[in-house]
Amino acid sequence: MASTLAARQAANLLRLSSSRSPAASLIQRRGLSGAADHHGPAKVDFWKDPMSPSKWKEEHFVIISLSGWGLLIYSGYKMFSGGKKKDEVFLLHFSSSSIA
Repeated sequence: MASTLAARQAANLLRLSSSRSPAASLIQRRGLSGAADHHGPAKVDFWKDPMSPSKWKEEHFVIISLSGWGLLIYSGYKMFSGGKKKDEVFLLHFSSSSIA
């Protein structure tokens, strides 16, 4: 049993080492191949096509979405908090010397 196991390991090692040549190990298989392949329509800047968010670049979509949510939350806060209440009364002061 030990001799058959050793024979199988030697055969596997021989098969793997003979299929690899030194030049084949230097060939790059798939390095950076996904970066040049574009799947689907090209993405555009949001100012070039403002009515189609599905065509926007991802980073532009994120910035605009976060800005919109921030504006919505801030305006809701200002509307429901009522802002600052001013209790100032403006009085007009006329002196007799200023009337001629």
